[in-house]
Amino acid sequence: MRDLSYQIYQDLAAYANKEVTLKGWVRSNRDQKAFGFIMLNDGTFFESIQIVYDENTKGHEEARKVRAGMSIEVKGQVILTPNNAQPFEIKASSFALLGGCDDTYPIQPKRHTRDFLREHANLRPRTNLFSAVFRVRSICALAIHHFFEEKRFLYLHSPIITANDGEGAGQMFQVTTLDLDKLDGKEVDYSKDFFGKPANLTVTGQLEAEAFALAFSNVYTFGPAFRAENSNTLRHASEFWMIEPEMAFADINDDMDIMEELIKYIIKYVLEHAKEEMAFFDKFVEKGLISRLTDVLNKEFVRITHHDAITLLKQAKVKFEEAPEYGKDLGREHEKYLTETYFKAPVFVKDWPEEIKAFYMRLNDDKKTVAAVDLLVPGSGELCGGSQREERMDVLLKRMAEFNIKPETMDWYLDTRRYGGCVHSGFGMGFERLIMYITGVENIRDVIPFPRTPKNLEF
Repeated sequence: MRDLSYQIYQDLAAYANKEVTLKGWVRSNRDQKAFGFIMLNDGTFFESIQIVYDENTKGHEEARKVRAGMSIEVKGQVILTPNNAQPFEIKASSFALLGGCDDTYPIQPKRHTRDFLREHANLRPRTNLFSAVFRVRSICALAIHHFFEEKRFLYLHSPIITANDGEGAGQMFQVTTLDLDKLDGKEVDYSKDFFGKPANLTVTGQLEAEAFALAFSNVYTFGPAFRAENSNTLRHASEFWMIEPEMAFADINDDMDIMEELIKYIIKYVLEHAKEEMAFFDKFVEKGLISRLTDVLNKEFVRITHHDAITLLKQAKVKFEEAPEYGKDLGREHEKYLTETYFKAPVFVKDWPEEIKAFYMRLNDDKKTVAAVDLLVPGSGELCGGSQREERMDVLLKRMAEFNIKPETMDWYLDTRRYGGCVHSGFGMGFERLIMYITGVENIRDVIPFPRTPKNLEF
């Protein structure tokens, strides 16, 4: 049975001087005639393993010719090297080539630009940067499930195909089996389509989660969402993942409590379970990253109303490119000032103007704001957005009318208010935004395995 590099790194003492078998991919090969050094990575651990071969290694001549990208099998002895950069190396007794690789292999042992690596998204996980990114992505996903499991939340698989526009923005991908080449400009007869009505890829699992929360009390969804927004910023993608908890008998303050607990739990979990990856990010991606994240663990998140946040911004002795205004959304520069300059901490901005928020958010007693909240974090801006949901049927119907949403199209959703409705709240967190925040990687295209953005549907 082959030994995984992860197992060796975890228990060096147990493997010292033992014979092991490793299979993996070559990162580099330095042949120095009498002996050579192969850096091998089998994908089970961030760090690669140095393989030392010489003229006594079976397959020595073949080993000398090996190049980056090839897959190989090595048998040898684990030699501890506590005074070297690597804590151990493998003194190879035999070498075998498993999969060849010609000189067109694009991932060579040198520094590549991220633009170049995006063109080779199928191979970029073999680089240190993307090995670290996608390992941390996996660890973050596990942390999220652990958090909600410990809180006794039900994990809901909400539908990917839906007839609802949960955000009311209309930026949805249509799903159809009709032959679009034969429509000839005619009005679409959806009764002949697969579902008999217009269908779309979901932008949120929230509405379905609300229905389940009113049976299980606490639920969460964690899955893909889609938005047909023609945006080419560093922070937007057409396909992304969302974490969306919903909680019955919970108000906006309970909502903020869970957001803060979740963020801190994930940061702590990653710092404990991805030490090598986080050290790499701290050194090569964002200097001081670990200190920034640790600082978040030790601070209480600030809570401030949207009105007071705008007042602070207006009083700031800073010339913003876009002036802050009551009743308007916050810009990236405003978020940066609040989190990094004024409070130097994560900030909850709550009680937003009702005209710029979604129909399902609870109208406050002032009739001007809704019980909505955005969580802003230093370095990344908005990370989560949530609200106390509108549980009053009459108010909800009025809000739907303002958004031109026909009640009959969402009768099932209104049932959650007709039959045993209650105060309930929830929020959404973009998974990729979270990965960007934790790794310091600033482009969303670099934290998604195969990014889907406008005019980009490769792989």
